[in-house]
Amino acid sequence: MNRRDLLILGGTSIAWPGALRAQQKALPVIGFLGSGSPGPFAPYVAAFRLGLSETGYVEGQNLAIEYRWAEGSYDRLPALAADLVGRQVDVIVTSGGATSALAAKNATSTIPIVFSAGDPVADGLVASLARPGGNLTGFSGIFAELHPKRLELLSELVPKAKVIALLVNPNSPDAERIIRDVQEAARAKGVQLPILKAGAEDEFETAFASLVQLQAGALVVADAFLTSRREQLVALASRHAVPAIYQGRESVAAGGLISYGVSLTAAYRQVGIYASKILKGAKPADPPVQQTTKFELVINLKTAKALGLTVPQALLARADEVIE
Repeated sequence: MNRRDLLILGGTSIAWPGALRAQQKALPVIGFLGSGSPGPFAPYVAAFRLGLSETGYVEGQNLAIEYRWAEGSYDRLPALAADLVGRQVDVIVTSGGATSALAAKNATSTIPIVFSAGDPVADGLVASLARPGGNLTGFSGIFAELHPKRLELLSELVPKAKVIALLVNPNSPDAERIIRDVQEAARAKGVQLPILKAGAEDEFETAFASLVQLQAGALVVADAFLTSRREQLVALASRHAVPAIYQGRESVAAGGLISYGVSLTAAYRQVGIYASKILKGAKPADPPVQQTTKFELVINLKTAKALGLTVPQALLARADEVIE
């Protein structure tokens, strides 16, 4: 303790704020910056904690975690990131793709950042996957790039659908790229692709009303924000009897028809392991960015039956999980 932190007056020691901060921060602290909401992201946070515990860190015992959630409002991320930096956390972990990671990167060049993002090189997060450089590393998953594949799978499951709508979040920085890529896939399949936009929960009803007016036979749901509102979207798809494909198995477990994408629970477990490495002294410039190794195709047969769909055997054979 230095002279500024302790003053002896009449034999009584007085601790000044610097000393108090040191005492309060006895545990390492991770700042968790999420673009979504804590409820829908609970399975991924649990996987993140699992990765931490596998490497010796347990929240509340030898680790503290400060959570900051943007609740789908991407414009809140810079302020939330700045708040974590101001609290002098030891590591910042980001969820919700490149947007959260860029907000953290813009807020600090010294605090290590562990992200989960689609294409971190193209998004300007790291110099290369093998040698990230700087203060960022993490997990690279193929997220936006899988939407054309989702349209193909949905077309295979609902071959009579000549109009397949795409639901995007216009506030997402990936929205234009997603639209462009899925339009190209739709042209190749010979189907029409009306674009529906919803950047907030109160816009979901309007989007589905448009879907009905357009007589769309199926729906592709895109974006992390929409995934975080899976309960509402699955309920609307059921009410309107619209076959829909989602990004993750959690939507299918909630009653959705089909999903295809990266195993997010596996990804966030790896993020937890990487965060542990940083806490133990690894420099973020050194560990290579890990790439996606696990994809999941999940089908809900109960939902298919309710929609009057017969799932082709070829599709069932490729499924990683079938919910009955």
